[in-house]
Amino acid sequence: MNGASDQARLSFFAEAGRALKGGVLGFSRAFIRLLDRYVGSHSVTRMAAILFIYSTELAAAFWLAYELRWDFSIPPVFKTQLLTLIAPVVICKLVVLNAHGQFRSILSYFGLADLGGVVVAMGFQSALMLVLWYISAVTAAPPRGVILMDFLLSVAFVSAFRVSLRVMRTWYISGQVRRGAVEHRIAIIGAGDAGEALAKDLLQRRGSGFFPVLFIDDDPKRIGRSVHGLQVYGPLEKLVKLASGARLNELVITLPDAPPKRIKEIIELGRQIGATTRIIPSFTQLASGDVKVERSRPVAIEDLLGRLPVNLDGEEIGRLVMGRVVLVTGAGGSIGSELCRQILSHEPAKLIMVDQAEIALFEIEQELTGTERGGCLAPLIADISDEGAVNALLVRLKPEIVFHAAAHKHVPLMERQPGEALKNNTLATADFARLCSRQGVGCFVFISTDKAINPSSVMGCSKRLAEMALLAAQNISGNRTVFLAVRFGNVLGSSGSVIPVFRRQIAQGGPVTVTHRDMTRYFMTIPEAVGLVLQAATLGKGGEIFILDMSEPVKIIDLARQMIELSGYKPDIDIEIKITGLRPGEKLFEELRHNDESHEPTTHPRIYKLKSSQGAKASDVWLADLRGLAAEGDPRTIKGAMKRYVPEYAPFED
Repeated sequence: MNGASDQARLSFFAEAGRALKGGVLGFSRAFIRLLDRYVGSHSVTRMAAILFIYSTELAAAFWLAYELRWDFSIPPVFKTQLLTLIAPVVICKLVVLNAHGQFRSILSYFGLADLGGVVVAMGFQSALMLVLWYISAVTAAPPRGVILMDFLLSVAFVSAFRVSLRVMRTWYISGQVRRGAVEHRIAIIGAGDAGEALAKDLLQRRGSGFFPVLFIDDDPKRIGRSVHGLQVYGPLEKLVKLASGARLNELVITLPDAPPKRIKEIIELGRQIGATTRIIPSFTQLASGDVKVERSRPVAIEDLLGRLPVNLDGEEIGRLVMGRVVLVTGAGGSIGSELCRQILSHEPAKLIMVDQAEIALFEIEQELTGTERGGCLAPLIADISDEGAVNALLVRLKPEIVFHAAAHKHVPLMERQPGEALKNNTLATADFARLCSRQGVGCFVFISTDKAINPSSVMGCSKRLAEMALLAAQNISGNRTVFLAVRFGNVLGSSGSVIPVFRRQIAQGGPVTVTHRDMTRYFMTIPEAVGLVLQAATLGKGGEIFILDMSEPVKIIDLARQMIELSGYKPDIDIEIKITGLRPGEKLFEELRHNDESHEPTTHPRIYKLKSSQGAKASDVWLADLRGLAAEGDPRTIKGAMKRYVPEYAPFED
C-alpha cells in the first residue's frame, strides 16, 4: 500500500514538473513572440517600452541605494534629497545608456559587449555624481555610499532584465524534439574553443534533434572538468567504456588540426560502439561564432588522406598575376576551374577562360561572375586545336600568361583512340606553344602528369611528347616565352578519378571495382595541386619540368575499404570489393621521374625541378611525322611511332 502511494506521489510530482516546465516554456515563447511582434518591429512602441522598463529599473536602483545606505530608515533631509534628485538622475542615466547603444540593441540578445556598455554608461553617471558631491553642498548630491550602491544596483537590474530575456529566447528557440523524431546523443571530440562553441549552440537548439552528452579530450588539464555542464572525459580510448551508459549515437570531431591517423582512430572507435562520425569542416567558422550543427559533415576520404598544409608565397604569386592578362585553357575542368578561382583572387587585369565544353565553361563563369572580381572575366568557347581561332584569340586579347590545362586525360578511352590523344595532348599543345611564342606571351605553363614518366599508356606518352615539344620550343631562335611544365599525380575528386567512381558504386550497393590488389597511386587535393602550380610558375626561368611533392602513395584497395566504411558499410560483407584486372595502359604504380632524370630542390620545399641528362631535341621532324600518322588514325602505327620517339614507352598490345 505504501509502495503504491509512493508511486502515485512520484507520478504526481513528475506530472507537476512537466506541467510547470511546459507552462514556463509556453510563457517564454508567448512573451518572445509578443516582444518580437510589438516591441521589435514598431520603432515608437519599442522606444516607449524600453524607456518605461529602463526608467523603472533605474529609479528602483536609486531608491533602493538610499534605503540600503540607511538600513531602510532614511533621514527626512535625505528623503527630500532622494525625491528631488531621482528624476534628473534617471534622465541622465537614460541619456548615457542611449549614448552607449543600449537603446539600439535587441533586448533579448545580451552578451559581453552589451554588459560592457551598461557598466561604462553607469560608471560615467556615477562619476558625474561623485564630481557633484565633491564640488557642492552635502544636501545637493547623494552620499558616496549611495553613489556606489546605485552603480552596482543599476548594472545588476539592467543586466538581469536583459539576461532574463535572453534565457526566455533560448527556451523559445530550443524547442522540443519533434514527436517520433530521433534525438541524436553526441560525444564531442575535443574540448577546445571549437568544441565549446558547438556544445553551446547545440544546447541552445535542443529542438534540432542533436543533444551533446559529454566531451572526450586527451589533454590532462581538461580531463575531469566540465564545459557548459558537460563532463570532459579522456583519453579517447575511454570512449568505449562510456558508450554503453551514455547511449551515444554520434561522434563529432572538433579538432582543427587532427591528423588523418587520429581521425581513423576516432572512426574505428565509433564503429566499435555503433556510432557514426562527423567532422566540423572549418575551425575559423567555429572560432568566429558561426557554428551551426548543419555545418558539420560526415568524415570524407579527403580527411583520411589529408596532407600537411601547403605554405604558398602569396606575394610572389600576386606579382606574377596581378594586373596582367591571364589565359586558362580547359577552364571548365577540375584543374582549370580551380586555376581560375585562385588566379582571380590575385586580381588579374583580365582572366580569359577557354574551353570547348559549353556547359562546363558556363558553370565556372556563373560561379565567378558573382565574385568581387567577376567583371574581369572573358569566357570563350574555343577548340585549342583550331589554330586559326586560337591565333585570332591571342592577337585580339594579348594574354601575358597562359596556363594550358586542356587535355584528353582518360587512360582507357585514349588507348582505343591514340590519334585523338596525339592530336589534342601533343600536337595541339605544340601548335599552341608556337603561336604563344610568336605573339610574345610572357609565360606558358603546361599541366602535365606523373603518367608521362616511363609511360605505359597513350595518354601518358602523349603528355610526355608535349613536354618534349615545349622544351624544344624554349630553344627556338628568337623565342622570348618562358615555357615550363608541372607534373603531379591524381587529384582527389577530379572528373573521372577513382573516388567519384567508388562513391557511385557504393551508392548503387556495389560491387566496388579495383583493378589490382597491389595498385597504388599518389593523391593530392585540387586546391593544393593548383596552388603549387601557381607557385611553380613563379620559379620558372624557361625549359624546366617541375614535379610536386606528392607524399606517400596510397593502395587503391585500402582506399576502397575506407570509403565503404565511411559510408557506414562493411567491406566484403555489405559491399563487395571486386578485382577486375588491369585495364589497357594502366600501371600498378606511378613513378616520380624518368631513368635519365634527377631531382633538384627549389626555393619551395614541396616543388622539385627535374634535370635531364638528355638535351631538348628539335621537334619539327617528329611532330610532322606524328601529325601525318594521327590523320591516318591507325592505332598500331601511331603507338609504334610514339614508341620510336619515347623509347621508355611500353605500349599496351591488344
